[in-house]
Amino acid sequence: MELSPQEQIVKLIKESQKVLLVTHVKIDGDALGSSLGMFSVLKNLGKEVTAVCADPVPETFHFLPDTELVQDKFSSNQDFIISLDCKDAGVERLKYNLVDNKVNIVITPKKGSFSEKNVSFRQGTNKFDLIIALDVADLDQMGKIYTENTELFFQVPVINIDHHASNTSFGKVNLVNITASSTTEILYSLVKQLEAELSPAKPLIDKNVATFLLAGIITDTGSFQNPNTTPQSFEIASELLLSGAQQQDIIKHVYRTKNLSTLKLWGQILSKIQTDPQHRIVWSTITKADLVAANAKSNEANHIIDELLINAPDAEVILLLKEEPEYISGSLRTTSPTINAAEIAEIFGGGGHLQAAGFKLPLQDFRQAEREILEKIREYQKKRLPITEPEKKSAPVPEKKLSESNEKPISDKKTEEKPKTNSSANLSPEAPAKE
Repeated sequence: MELSPQEQIVKLIKESQKVLLVTHVKIDGDALGSSLGMFSVLKNLGKEVTAVCADPVPETFHFLPDTELVQDKFSSNQDFIISLDCKDAGVERLKYNLVDNKVNIVITPKKGSFSEKNVSFRQGTNKFDLIIALDVADLDQMGKIYTENTELFFQVPVINIDHHASNTSFGKVNLVNITASSTTEILYSLVKQLEAELSPAKPLIDKNVATFLLAGIITDTGSFQNPNTTPQSFEIASELLLSGAQQQDIIKHVYRTKNLSTLKLWGQILSKIQTDPQHRIVWSTITKADLVAANAKSNEANHIIDELLINAPDAEVILLLKEEPEYISGSLRTTSPTINAAEIAEIFGGGGHLQAAGFKLPLQDFRQAEREILEKIREYQKKRLPITEPEKKSAPVPEKKLSESNEKPISDKKTEEKPKTNSSANLSPEAPAKE
């Protein structure tokens, strides 16, 4: 009988020893909670674990234990091994030098000499025997972690655990559940199965792991306010609370504690809210100038779109556009499951969930990009809403005055006929008399 994806993952984890955990750029609560949670679980299972993300962990999440374990770089260099058979000659001395970018290895035998037949070469083993991608919809979302180590991802088995509808199933094993509120929600079930198969049995979800997993659920559901919240989200959250998850710490640091720079930035965003009632769109923008004025970082705007969502009850599509240093990013939310946010994001090469998605565009004129993006969203809305363009009324033709008309005026009176004259009559003036 074929194993389910979760069962295959459990098997691969059991067989592995050196595990690399990878998540997406712009690490958020779900990505971080997944990484830290799996790190702790795997260490508890006796594995060697490395966790990486192309971007640093935002200060908002520094209250969580062990955030320093998630590094922004790692070494995947594979050793190259040169072997010398010295059974007959022995080794008197060994040294090396580097000349013109060449390594010269000098070996002095105790007796006799060495020849080419005594030398052999081979590649060393990979530093990792398993890669687990967490909360990543496609490989490019890993940023430099993938682009600088591409070969590694083809040499080592990759497990893909995610909840995005736009996931490209890039792993050897793909555990993708688009109905889950978060990746940490998926991990809860996986960890419970790992627990069940341990011998002797021991719990893998302690207070810290429970807090990591709950942080992912809370941040991805907007503290259980977003439409992706499900009964299972509440059920798993309840189990995590029973395991000691620090729910109030999460709420305090993520939602109730804001830097002055964050408050200034949010104020600018909220002051620039624009609406299109006809197409039911609400949007706002963040420019580089806004970030400079607020002395804020781009990730400080991460949760503002949830505020827009809450405070725009009549809108169907909520958009937040950000001018990043190297690209323009868009965050999308929809207020009804009948409107597919991922489908809208795909228009711009992005993806995501049914009601939460995002995209990136090459850096360009920001205002022009804003106009073009909104126009395409309006076109999307026109296909599903009973929107009729107002008829263009032709301008009334002004009445022409008689003086402006080409027609001659018609007199009410008949024109009097001139008296007939003799044709021989002299009509010229009378000539003067001769003297």
